[in-house]
Amino acid sequence: MQKLFVVLLAIGPALLAQERKVEPTWLYRDVSALREHDSDLTSNSCHYTPIFGEGDIESQLPQSVARFGELTVDAHGTCQAVEYPRQEELYFVRDGSGVLRYGDESHPFAQNDFTYVPPTVRHSVSNPSNQPLRLVVTSVRIPSDTPISQPAKLEVANLGELKEQTVEGHPKSVLYKLLIGPRTAARDRLNATYTVADFFLMDFAPGGTNFPHHHELAEEIYLVLDGEGQIAAGGGMDGVEGLHPAKSGDAYYFRPNCTVGFYNQYTPGAKAHILAVRAFVPQPKNSD
Repeated sequence: MQKLFVVLLAIGPALLAQERKVEPTWLYRDVSALREHDSDLTSNSCHYTPIFGEGDIESQLPQSVARFGELTVDAHGTCQAVEYPRQEELYFVRDGSGVLRYGDESHPFAQNDFTYVPPTVRHSVSNPSNQPLRLVVTSVRIPSDTPISQPAKLEVANLGELKEQTVEGHPKSVLYKLLIGPRTAARDRLNATYTVADFFLMDFAPGGTNFPHHHELAEEIYLVLDGEGQIAAGGGMDGVEGLHPAKSGDAYYFRPNCTVGFYNQYTPGAKAHILAVRAFVPQPKNSD
C-alpha cells in the first residue's frame, strides 16, 4: 500500500505537467496554407483569412492585437459594415482597388494605399472593380482607461509618397517607410493611433539586417511580402534563440521581450520587404 502511495505521488505531478500548457513566445504562420474564417466583416463576396488573433488557433495569445489577417473582396463584392467602440484599425491594400465607406463618406483606395480607421466610426469595404481586392487588416484593442478623442477626417496615403529612411539603432542595410504611428508623435505619414506603436515597411538590401532586438512593452508582427531570408525569434543568453527560414507569405508573431529580427540572403540583387506592426501591451497595475 505504501509503495502504491509513492507511485501515485510520482505520477500526480507528471500528469499535471502534461495538462499544463506553456504559451509560446512567438508564432509562425504560412499564409498560403491558412483557411478562410467567418467574421463580422465577411459576406458571400468578402472573405477573411485570419493569420493571428481572432479566428487563429492561438487566438488568445496576442494581447493587444485583436485581429491580423487578409481580407479578399470579390469583383463587385461588399463586406459587412462594422464599428468598434474601443478598437482601432489599419488597412493596407496589397492588390486591386476598392472603396472604403467611412461614416457618411466614401474614399477610393488602390494598391499600396494605407489608412487608419479610429474607434466609433462605422465603416465598410467594397470592390466596384472587375478584379479581386486584397488587403491586410489589423485591429488593435484600446485599453479602457485610455481617453478617446473625436474621430478625425479619414486620410488615405500611398507607399509611393514616402521616402525610405534609416531608423536610429538599426543598420543602414535596412531602410524604413513609416506608415502609421501614435497620435502624440510626428514622424509617421499618419499620426493617429492610441495603442499601435508603429506600422511600417522594411526594405532589406542583400545581406541586410535590422539586428535581433527586443521590445519590452510591445508585441510585434512581421509579414514577409517578398524575398527570402532568416527570421530571428526567441530568447537566450545571446539574444537569439533560433534562426528560421523565411519566405514570401510567411508571418511571425512575437510576444513582448521576445527576440525579433531578420537577415536577408546574401546574394547579388536579393531584396526583401517586410510589413510590420508593433502594438503596446497593457502593463500590470502596481498594487503597492
